[in-house]
Amino acid sequence: MVTHGTSPAYGPDGSPASEPDEPEAHPGRSGLALIDPEGKIAGWTPGSERLLGHRAADAVGQPVKQLLDLSLPAADDHGGQAESHVALSVRHRDGRVITLPVSCYPLPSGQTVSGWVLVFGPPPDVTGRREREALSDWVLDRSPTALTVYDTDLHRVCESAEMRRLTGVPGGGHGGLALTEIVRGSDRIEWEQRMRLALETGEEQAAFDVCVEPTEVTRSHMYRVSATPLRNGQGQTIGVCASVTDVSEARRARERLALVNEASAHIGSTLDLTLTGQELTEVVVPRLSDFARVDLLEVLIRGEEPAPGPLPGAVRLRRIAERVLLGGSLQSLTTASDADVYTANSPTALCLARGESAIYRTDDPVIRSWMAEDTGRRARIAGRRVHSWILAPLKARGTTLGVVMLARQRETPEPFEREDLALVEELVSRAALSLDNARRFTRERTAALALQRSLLPQRLPRPSAVEAASRYLPASPSTGVGGDWFDVIELSGARVGLVVGDVVGHGIHAAAAMGRLRTAVRTLADVDPSPDELLTRLDDLILRFAEEAESAGSEGPAGEVMEREAADIGATCLYAVYDPVSGRCSMARAGHPPPVCVAPNGKRSFLELPAGPPLGLGGLPFESAEVTLPEGSLLALYTDGLVESQHDVDVGLETLRGVLTPPGDSLETLCDRAVGALVAGRRVDDAALLLVRLHMLDAEQVAVWDVAPNPAEVARLRAESVRKLTQWGHEEAAFVTELVVSELVTNAIRYGSPPIQLRLINDRRLICEVSDGSSTAPHMRRARVFDENGRGLLLIAQLTDRWGTRQTTTGKTIWCEQFPPNTDERPSPQEGITRCP
Repeated sequence: MVTHGTSPAYGPDGSPASEPDEPEAHPGRSGLALIDPEGKIAGWTPGSERLLGHRAADAVGQPVKQLLDLSLPAADDHGGQAESHVALSVRHRDGRVITLPVSCYPLPSGQTVSGWVLVFGPPPDVTGRREREALSDWVLDRSPTALTVYDTDLHRVCESAEMRRLTGVPGGGHGGLALTEIVRGSDRIEWEQRMRLALETGEEQAAFDVCVEPTEVTRSHMYRVSATPLRNGQGQTIGVCASVTDVSEARRARERLALVNEASAHIGSTLDLTLTGQELTEVVVPRLSDFARVDLLEVLIRGEEPAPGPLPGAVRLRRIAERVLLGGSLQSLTTASDADVYTANSPTALCLARGESAIYRTDDPVIRSWMAEDTGRRARIAGRRVHSWILAPLKARGTTLGVVMLARQRETPEPFEREDLALVEELVSRAALSLDNARRFTRERTAALALQRSLLPQRLPRPSAVEAASRYLPASPSTGVGGDWFDVIELSGARVGLVVGDVVGHGIHAAAAMGRLRTAVRTLADVDPSPDELLTRLDDLILRFAEEAESAGSEGPAGEVMEREAADIGATCLYAVYDPVSGRCSMARAGHPPPVCVAPNGKRSFLELPAGPPLGLGGLPFESAEVTLPEGSLLALYTDGLVESQHDVDVGLETLRGVLTPPGDSLETLCDRAVGALVAGRRVDDAALLLVRLHMLDAEQVAVWDVAPNPAEVARLRAESVRKLTQWGHEEAAFVTELVVSELVTNAIRYGSPPIQLRLINDRRLICEVSDGSSTAPHMRRARVFDENGRGLLLIAQLTDRWGTRQTTTGKTIWCEQFPPNTDERPSPQEGITRCP
């Protein structure tokens, strides 16, 4: 173990003061050793080998503590290191422990020590000038530390070989500031000021980083420099020592790590192909290159699946992003541009064929051949002075998606190196995964959008009771397709069902759930339930969907996915039934926003309806409300995505009410106005709007007769019906109508109960309705050959276009419809088409 003595280190003759039981100390010999910051031997002179027996090949790289059993001096009270001269016990190669004078000289670097110089043998005052000169020559010529010593006028006195190697300034001469000869700008000024401050104050100046700009043949360098004042024996400052450490690689490593971290946070923030490509170019330009382009396979843009593996031969690509630094300003391409075909020998095609990244210089044969193919390309490259390229394939999950091209031009004279290629490959691999995710999402969204559009009404019906116009706007691509829907359903008795709904969630499962619910609403509407009853049955249906998914979830992973998606199914809905004969509208809603009603006099209000719970909760009741709406009233049914798109919901509701005006503007104009005021930019949810203008039937279009429960009434009602048809100009329909009235009234008298009523409606269709107080619904049956009855409903089904029955609050109504021979009820192809901008 080494001990530092507390008594004087040396005697009057220069030998150790006390050396009991020690071998000869070799007072005439000395040795030098350089110790690195980790305590390992970095240099070993022949004198040390003669003195301690260890050869240089065996000593270099060994910890000084392990080889010599020697501990380096500890820091002083101020955290620094001072030189020391003490007699220490040192282990010889043969195992002996000898006591030698050991001088320890720290090598400062800023506020830290970059190593030590150990001198074994007599102290400086014994060895004399020859040893001091040997030490000085060794530090300047062989030390790995870059040092320059300046006098008080900042004239260079001496400089180490390592400093000359770093700066590239030849030695021999004392007139220049070697370091500042290669430093430019503010770094040079600040460095000179720090050295002068060290001379004036006598205090060491903290480490400071200076940058040396790159040239066409050298890379940029970052040096960490410190200034230490030099004092004589009287404590006077007689010069300054500049120590320099090349921290370029450490700085580049930090920059690469920072760039990778930024790429992780910046690339892939959306599920959009073009935006993801832009994000990659924004990360690399101008921090890594002066130009960047992202090209994808054209089949990818079309939504098709690319072929796996490398792509040999000529290839057709489409640019999705480009960013270039020109004259200090950045220019970006924000949308996909024209496609380009790359020949088989071009750098891009070779990159895709090999599936590997590559670095090129302007004089490479591949680049020269590529430039020769197009004079315009050659002129652009020459004008920008492009000198170095990197091409990297975009590959993810075994599929090649495209290629990334980076280039350095006159703004960055330093060419690409292998370290840059490794960094580019890391960034491109991250971007490729994001692009592949965006591609898969785009494909799924396209399929979901196509599914949703196919499930939405392609053409709204045009009954005489209402005019309708609609808009459907899918959410932004990054959000995914939602489950908004709307419909206009023609019901019996010239009535119209109006429905708008919104399925919770986004994606294909939301679109599929929307389709199932829309089909269910149409099916339920055929049996003419009241609005609250229809919502109750729809709520039960959603619960059954969840039960089915839960049972399927136990069958495997696919079932588990189905179960999770079905468990998320919830919806809001509003269903209304408008009767144009009475002008009454019955409505119920399940967690859906209330409709806006615009009266003919311009009064605009939200109809007060019981809110009702959202669909899918189960066990909670729904309530209907009935309002009487005058002729020409306007109803606006919508989903929450419309009013929540760009505003707070209350602001959105007021905006919607404000843009709806009284009759005068067309419904199409009102739809465009509402969408323009409420929806702009990126949408986080689907938005649907259904505008309906209500029309009542004239009193002359409806005929009503009360029927006494007497078979004799049948003949009278047949005669009244024929007379009314003649008045309406439908004589051709008299025979069928007379037969229908006879059968329905006879059945009501025979099997129903009072009150009985016959109603004829002259609309686009000729409607015949018979109501009675019995809730028993009729049904067709097969009559045998000799049966005298049982054929009435069969005849009605054969002679009319539609027939059915609906329950009422007082009983039931049996109805049938027929197209009068002289009436064309079919709408024109352009009527009622749903517009989806």
